[in-house]
Formats: sequence, C-alpha cells, structure tokens
Amino acid sequence: MSIDLKSEKFRGLNEETVKEKIKNEGFNELPSSKPKNFLALAWGVVQEPMFLLLVACGTLYLILGDVQEGLMLLGFVFVIMGIEFYQEKKTEKALDALKDLASPRALVIREGVEKRIAGRDVVTDDLVILQEGDRVPADATVLYSVNLMADESLLTGESVSVRKSEWNGTDQNVQPGGDDLPFVYSGSMIVQGNGIVKVTATASNTEIGKIGKALDSVVEEPTKLKREMAVLVKRLAIIGILLCVVVILVYTLTRSNLLNGFLAGITLAMAMLPEEFPVVLTVFMALGAWRISKKNVLTRKPSAVETLGSATVLCTDKTGTLTQNKMTVAQLYNGSDFFRVNKCTKFPEEFHEIIEYGILSSQTNPFDPMERAITNMGDVYLKNTDHIHIDWQMVKEYPLSKDLLAMSRVFSNHDKFKKTIATKGAPEAIFDLCHLSDNKKAKYGEAVAELASQGLRVLGVARAIVENGSLPPIQHDFDFEFIGLIALSDPIRETVPEAVRECYQAGIRVIMITGDYPVTAMNIAREIGLKNPDVSISGPELQEMSEEELAERIKDVNVFARVIPEQKLKIVNALKRNGEIVAMTGDGVNDAPALKASNIGIAMGEKGTDVAREASSLVLMDDNFASIVGAVKMGRRIFDNLQKALGYIFAIHVPIAGLSLIPVFFADWPLLLWPVHIVFLELIIDPACSIIFEAEQEEKNVMNRPPKDINEPFFGAKKIWLSCSQGIGILVMVFAVYFFGLRMNYSEQEVRALAFTTLIAANIAVILSNRSWTRNIFQILTTSNKTVKYVVGGAAFFLVLVLNVPFLLNLFQFEKISLAESLICVVLGFTSIVWFEMYKVLTNRERN
Repeated sequence: MSIDLKSEKFRGLNEETVKEKIKNEGFNELPSSKPKNFLALAWGVVQEPMFLLLVACGTLYLILGDVQEGLMLLGFVFVIMGIEFYQEKKTEKALDALKDLASPRALVIREGVEKRIAGRDVVTDDLVILQEGDRVPADATVLYSVNLMADESLLTGESVSVRKSEWNGTDQNVQPGGDDLPFVYSGSMIVQGNGIVKVTATASNTEIGKIGKALDSVVEEPTKLKREMAVLVKRLAIIGILLCVVVILVYTLTRSNLLNGFLAGITLAMAMLPEEFPVVLTVFMALGAWRISKKNVLTRKPSAVETLGSATVLCTDKTGTLTQNKMTVAQLYNGSDFFRVNKCTKFPEEFHEIIEYGILSSQTNPFDPMERAITNMGDVYLKNTDHIHIDWQMVKEYPLSKDLLAMSRVFSNHDKFKKTIATKGAPEAIFDLCHLSDNKKAKYGEAVAELASQGLRVLGVARAIVENGSLPPIQHDFDFEFIGLIALSDPIRETVPEAVRECYQAGIRVIMITGDYPVTAMNIAREIGLKNPDVSISGPELQEMSEEELAERIKDVNVFARVIPEQKLKIVNALKRNGEIVAMTGDGVNDAPALKASNIGIAMGEKGTDVAREASSLVLMDDNFASIVGAVKMGRRIFDNLQKALGYIFAIHVPIAGLSLIPVFFADWPLLLWPVHIVFLELIIDPACSIIFEAEQEEKNVMNRPPKDINEPFFGAKKIWLSCSQGIGILVMVFAVYFFGLRMNYSEQEVRALAFTTLIAANIAVILSNRSWTRNIFQILTTSNKTVKYVVGGAAFFLVLVLNVPFLLNLFQFEKISLAESLICVVLGFTSIVWFEMYKVLTNRERN
C-alpha cells in the first residue's frame, strides 16, 4: 500500500486505549448462546431416559416400602448430573477454544505497526487494512482506497459488488448499498482492491448487529456418523423396550408380583439403553477437534474429522505449504548476464534497475513474501541511492488478473508532465507486455528455464514512461521496456520429505499444484520425494483437456505447474470422478470453489483470505504441509478410539442385558441384577468410554494402513459382532460363577456378590483390552494413559467398599465373601478376555 504507516494520520490506537475500549464497549462479537448454567444442565438431564428410569425405580422402591433403596437410587440422580456436568464443561471448554481460533481475523494498524488480530478484538477508531478476500470485521469509514469493491449481499441482498470511495470528511453514514459510498459494513466481503478504514461501530451496533441473530438460526446438518449412530440407538432402544415389556409380563406371570416385574423390566431397560452413544460422540468430536487444533489445524466443520481418515489424495500448494515462504532474491538477469546475489560482496550497477523497478511495482509495506524479499534487497544494497524513490507518489494501480499475470503501478515524480510505470509478473506476461521479438522471447525464455531448473521462482520486470495525457484503461496500452528477471529461492520445509513419505505409507497420494514453471515444480517434487516427479501437466495443457482426458491422465501425474486457481476445481472434479477422496489446500478468493468441491477443503490460516477459510472444512494455522499430515494422523486416531469406545459399550452391555434378562425366564433362578447394580456399572462405563478411550494414544500402525472406505459403515455388522462376542465371553464366565455358586449351595446374596465381582473384574479387563486392537494386554499395561488409573482405581476402590461395608452390602443385596473368593472372581473376570487377546495375535500375524 503506497502510504506511510508512520505518519500520524495512519498511526492507529495504542494498546492502553484498546484495553480501555474493550473494557467499556466489550468485544466485537454478536450475542450468541451462553454456556449452560446448572439449572439448564439439570433440565437437560431430566429429559434423559436414564434419569426417568432412575426416578421410576426409586418411586417403585418407595411404594414397596424399601425407603433406603429408593432414596439411594434417587440420590444417584445427582451423581449422574455431576458426570454430565463435567463432560458438558469439558466439551464446552474445547468448543470455546476452537471458537476463539475460528474468529475472523483483521489486519489493524496500532502505533504505526501492522498487526493481525482476531476480529473480536477490533475496537472503535481502530485502523483496519482491508485486502481482496477479507471479511470486513466492523462498520467503518474508508480513509484510503485503491480499486476497493465490496460484496454487501449479506446485508442488501444485491449480488452485484459495489465500488467504494474515500471519505471527504463530511459525508454521514447511510444504509448499505450503492456505489461510491465511503463506508464499509461488518460481514461484507472485499472482492477487489485494498484500503484502510477507520472503525465506527462494533458488535451489536453494526448494521448486521441491528438485524439480529439471523446467523445464529442456521442449523448445521447432522454428519453421516451422527445419522448412523442415531439409527443404531433407535434400533437398540426399540429392542430394549420390547424386551422390557416381555420381562414385565413373564416375571408377573411366573412369580405373581407386578411391582417387582416392573423393577426387573426397568433394570433390563437400563441395561440395554445405549445412552452413552450420543454422549461419547459429542465428547469425541469436540475434544477431537480441539486435539487437531493442537496440531495447528482448526476444524470448521465436524464432518471433516470423520472424512480425514478416508482421504486418499492430498492436493497441496507449493509456496508456503511445502516451502518455508521465506523468499530471498537468489539471482538476477539483466538481458545478457546472470548475477548470483548470495555470492556477492558488491552489487553491480548494471543490475540496480531490476531491483529499483521491482520495488516500485511492489506494495510499500508488502505482505507478499516475494515483494518483501525484493524490498529487503533494496534496503540492504540500494539504501541512500538514487534508485530508492520514497518521495514518488503513486497515481494508479493496475492489479493482477487471471487474464494477465502482471501488475503495474503508476508514479508521478518531480516532473509533473511525466509519469513512470513499473510492472512485474510472470515472465511470459512481461514478454507479452513488452511486445518482444521472437528471438528475444526465445533468448529470455532460455534464461527463465535455466533459473527455473534450479528450483527458483522467476519474475519479469519492466518499465514504461508516459508523457502528459491520461492513463490508458489497460496495461497493454503502455509501451513497456524489458529490464530483467528476478529469481527467488524459497527452501522447502525440513519436515516435508518425512511427511510425504508418511503419506505414501498411509496409502495417501500427494499432488503438488503450483503457479511455477514445470521445471521448477518438478525440481521441488524430486526434492520432497514425490512419486513420478519427472511428469507434469501445465495450466495451458489442463485448459485444453476434457474431463475424461484429465481423469485418465491424472492417474499418473502428481505435479501440476503454471496452474491458475480456477483450474483447481477441474483437478478436484477429475480426482473425484476416479473415486478419490480429495483434500485440497487453498488461500485465495479464487480457490473457494475448489475448496468447497473437495471432500476436505483446507484453507491457509496465515496467508489465506476469509473467503477461502469460510469455504473450507479445515484451516491450516501455520500453513505447513506437515501439519496436514499430523491432522490426518490425529483424525485416524480419533476414529480408532471412537470405534474402541463403541466396541466397549457393546461388549459390556451384552452381559449386563443377559444377566438382567435370562434369570427372569426361570422361576427358580434368583435375579442377579437390580437397578442399583446397573447404576454402579454405569458410573464406571460412562467415564471409561468418554475419557479413557478418548485419551488413548494412536495405534503404531495408524499411518501404515490404507484409508478407510468412506462408504463403509463406521460401526458395521462385523465390528458389532466382534464386540458382542466379547460380551458373550463375559456373560458365559459370570453365569459359570453364578451356577457354581448355586451348586455349592451359596445363598442368593453370596451368589450375587460373586457374580457381580466377576462382572466388575471382567468390565475392567475389557476396558484394558479394548484400549488397543493391535497390542496385547501386557503391552497395553506399559502404555501410558493417565485416565486409566483414576477410572479403574476408582472402580476397584468402590467395589472393595461395597463388599465390606455393611450398609452397602445390604443396599446391593450382597453377603460378605472371603478375600480368596474375591481373588478367584477377579481372575475369572480377567480370563474372559483371553480369547480376544488370542484373536488380536492371530489378526496381527495375518496383517503383517
């Protein structure tokens, strides 16, 4: 931007003033849903089926005259509310952290320094720099602009962009809509040009704030996984209700006791109720997104977490993602000679003009790394020379367009009758503007190829002089003179080759898409270890191909060069046509269609526009390719652990349901489980499935297996059967103890205590065993997971209390058993997982 940010006019606020304004005016955000308070949370629990069943059981016990049992069950309501409250707060905390990260960003000037902040931290009187692709963070007045145009359709409904002018010092703020107004409005999008604006209203005082909470009313569609889980829960609930009715009828008919029949039926309903499923899904998705954010990837859409594990192709930009985005000028070419900058002790005069006009054609305080590299070179070698023109005034700017990859800036110097035009851009665009002869094009083209073959990014520089007269509407009307070439180096990130190798191990193909020359792109591809690096498709070739041709060619090509953003959509569609699950990176306004069309759109967080961020599923906060691979790895871990949690829920509910159901059909068999036992088990199951498994480390082979088929059910028949088989193993073992106790003439209370101890031991064993479906139990026990000792230790401690405290023995309808009997039950409980451990060993051998 051709202004002096050090001048008082554009100095901006100081931090003390900002803090005071935030204190007085609040943050720049619209009112949103507040965190749930205790009463709201309590009301949520009241509506839960488990709560209703507990109240029903407690009431029945009171009717039966068993006051102690009834009050205890009703007391458990508060324990479950406590667990629910903890989980809700943990989820809320993760979501709040993500909300802060997802806040639209703003580039402000404070104390003469450009600073990128969250949009919520913008205050009135802040100076905000707006650039193409930015979302306007607050209502503001335009102080300076170059070709500034905004899309205000969010406020006006008009899809046509409107032109903005600079404030004349007198115009009063008016309603949005119409050209040449010196005001911009919160929520609108900058579609062209740039400018500096002064904030006049924030939060609810903005035009969009006055409209109300229209944006909050948008309800997000449930993800595929949520829909799958909803169907599963519904089916289990129906089966549970039907069996509950059967139990009530059978118990009443065989034992002539309707109230106890209801208790037995409710016990079975509690045993079969899959109330953990929605809780686990919510906790895993929220904490999963938070964990992914720790890998510098922000999740904007929950469905992205699901899709990450299925990605088969990763399409990535080169600059800043594969490379460090720390450009330096490496070589110069003046039309006849090359000059290596890094080897120079003195900068020869014959190359000065290239940098001089490179600086003039760049922004004054550049954000772009290439422009910054050119400006930095000027600061080092041309300071205090005639080649630096701080006093020249910019008159007009011709921006880069998709038709002409060059930008020009017009300056008036001390000669008011003469104007100087500086331009830079893609070499072929500069050759075109200079109307070079075929011989010169060939000569300079060879120089470009020589520089590109070294992996350098090449820009052409030219100038023109205009005597008097008005400025033409397009750059082609100037009479440009070719000055030279600037070759910039951008070293690859150190982590990229390893990340690419990890992708290939995980069955994920990597495709590089860049605006660079094919030679440069292929050189980088070799350096990072891309497969088939010597074959590429260029943008012009891509343009000529039909979708069918591209779909066939793209099967073997991993390098796309000289590609413009609009062509990314064609690449995405061709890959999807071949059945690939595509993750695509992008940063510009024109990348938005491709980001939206891809299965996983990944926007750049550092240099990306708000348009790209809003079209994407993920935002890469450090613009690093290795972070994308880290997110894929984390996505696979989340889904592995979610499957383990659901597998555990199935496994433990089978024996609980079986123990509640089977004795009902035999009049001479004592019932094993009553509501108080189910509640005790739930106090172990709930934290185990939502805390232990969520915190579990990834499997060692997590990135050594092919991506998950996106059409495969998340928890299909095979996994359900495997989990139920674990449950059947536990059920058989507990019934063995039950029958042995009856045959040995133990009392009903002793048999119940023995069976319950075995069930708790088996529950702990299945928790430990399910922590990994590849490692054996001994390896699992040496793997760190801090939550295990709290949940398992707590379960063991309370079981000891229940088996030894007279009040609790009476409450649970137990009789005290000996230490030796308890240890035998524990051993038998752990024996129930032996077959599953053997199954893991066999499947691992097959896999290897």
